[in-house]
Amino acid sequence: MSDRKKIKIAFWLALIVLAVTLVGSYIWGIFYFRTHFLPKTSINGHSVSGMTGEQAFNKLREAADQYSLSITDLDGEKTYLFGSDFDYTYLFDGKVNMAISQQNVMAWPAALFTSIQEEEFSMTAKFDETKLSNLVSELPCLKNENIVHPQDARIDMTENGYEIIPEVEGNELDQALVQEKILEAVKEESTSILLDDSFYKRPTITSTDESLTSVMDNIEHYLRATITYEFDGCEEKIDRATISKWLILKKSGKVSLDNSAIQAFVQSLASKYNTYGDVREFATSSGDTIEIGGGDYGWVIDKEKEYKQIKKELKAGKAVERSFIFSQRAFEDSFHDIDDTYVEIDMTKQHLWYYKDGSLITETDVVTGNISRGNGTPDGIFRIQYKKSPAVLVGETYQSNVNFFMPFCYNVGIHDASWRGSFGGDIYKYSGSHGCVNVPYEAAQTIYDNIEEGTPVIAFYRDEVQLTAENAKISNAYSYVGD
Repeated sequence: MSDRKKIKIAFWLALIVLAVTLVGSYIWGIFYFRTHFLPKTSINGHSVSGMTGEQAFNKLREAADQYSLSITDLDGEKTYLFGSDFDYTYLFDGKVNMAISQQNVMAWPAALFTSIQEEEFSMTAKFDETKLSNLVSELPCLKNENIVHPQDARIDMTENGYEIIPEVEGNELDQALVQEKILEAVKEESTSILLDDSFYKRPTITSTDESLTSVMDNIEHYLRATITYEFDGCEEKIDRATISKWLILKKSGKVSLDNSAIQAFVQSLASKYNTYGDVREFATSSGDTIEIGGGDYGWVIDKEKEYKQIKKELKAGKAVERSFIFSQRAFEDSFHDIDDTYVEIDMTKQHLWYYKDGSLITETDVVTGNISRGNGTPDGIFRIQYKKSPAVLVGETYQSNVNFFMPFCYNVGIHDASWRGSFGGDIYKYSGSHGCVNVPYEAAQTIYDNIEEGTPVIAFYRDEVQLTAENAKISNAYSYVGD
């Protein structure tokens, strides 16, 4: 046999052997890859080429033992939860074997020449949910000492008055939502989760909310008001600082005035500026100085009207300059309410002086109320209530006609007494009047012709007396004693 023939026979034998080998290998591969993964197969990022289902599962479970979840908060801080700390592993549920059975084994050789076949499917994970929940509760971002709770914007009183205090965003997470979403992430085998804005509790009221701005507008309306009192150099002013203390903010958002605070302020004005009934030092015509109080003379602030006027002006929100509202005014337009026009009656000396604008108009002896019969003339600081000429004086047991009558305390007044032959001395002690101040006709006329309603009358005793008559009680006499 020639060499050429031998070579030809050897070629065909080699070709037959190769063909048999290839066919055998192909047939072997068909049977092999029915229970093994094809070449270049990857599951969830892990190569399982040529592995049986059990081998592949064990490899995946080893990877599960290294499972971790990164948690990032809005500040960029990262925290990790490791699967080993909450017993994270996979359950063998047949998913891997099912993946093998679904392979196209007839085309297994092609897998040698293709790119990696990536299989992605969810493994059935098993873990201790209680341990996971406890670990989540211990995250630094959920620790109470690291939490700044959100706060709604609000209106509050500061050293500068009422202001809108801005909201506090805080960093408080909704713990229930965090627990829920982390549990979902672990079940889905996620490796990271971002705690975005939706996880955080936020203020419900911001500084731009109309619920606050409208209230501030109402507050500012009140605070724009000012009331400046202009009377005899007083220094009283209702300004922004004072009004701020008088405002009441209700939960409904309504702004109102504190009535009791305004009433207290008005009372303080009355206590400070009312002179009605005050004890005063008085320089007498005899050259000495006495103290006398009682009576009904002096300034009296009308508290009810003043209170209502203040409220009205504050609600208007405007600047106002005005005097106090008085229910009674003194003769002189100042708080030094007794100046150089007045009647002085010294009942111990039984003498009267009448001054007008600093000039002595007249002086005269008088007869005042009978002390021994309990009809002593009331003492104090009074005012001429009115003038009447002629007049009829009527009492329980008497009726007297007079030409000039000038009452100054209740039914007690200065009048002429033509029935008297003399005045002064001690007459009042045994034959005094029923309480009025009796003066000679000429003096009564002079006083009547010159005196004005409201003129102060200062009546006083130099020795101690006790007045018990009803007119002394009603007129607020200085020396009245009673039950």
